Amino acid sequence: MEEKLGQEPSDLVKVVLFGPESTGKTTLSKQLADHYQTLWVPEYAREYLQEKWDREQKTCEPDDLLPIAYGQMDLENTLAKKANKILICDTDLLETKVYSEAYYLGYSDPLLEKYALLNSYDLYLLTYIDVPWVKDDLRDKPDERERMFSYFHETLKKYDRNFVTLKGDKEQRFQSAKQHIDKLLYP
Repeated sequence: MEEKLGQEPSDLVKVVLFGPESTGKTTLSKQLADHYQTLWVPEYAREYLQEKWDREQKTCEPDDLLPIAYGQMDLENTLAKKANKILICDTDLLETKVYSEAYYLGYSDPLLEKYALLNSYDLYLLTYIDVPWVKDDLRDKPDERERMFSYFHETLKKYDRNFVTLKGDKEQRFQSAKQHIDKLLYP
């Protein structure tokens, strides 16, 4: 099963939306995929954890992290086979690792950590916390946005990921993201 956490070979440009909850990642993922006439990879954890919440009224637990990681990579690898030049990822395993450490006292499953660091992407779009926080069944840290943003930012720096921080309203973020993606697609 370990190999199922790895990326399958691909010539696509891969871009990850990365950042704290409720910072516009899904909205921008859809917007970018539409613009580039390609596919976007949804956040598997949302579907998985919403089903768990609806069934048991329970939130994420450490035992959920590997099933979430497997589901995320299955989605990414499946959609990568159908995408056009670029794949927009609403999240990646590095984000799952960040949440694991933030919620479980620094703990991250060694297998999750291994593939979070091995899998590679061309660009991370770090979403800033300057948009309103929107409550739902799964979001639970409205008062910790600054701390979480710092954690995400430090993680990208620590692992030397290529990233830009997106700020502003939907249109400003879209234009900035497009500018950076275009540099990768049309060097």
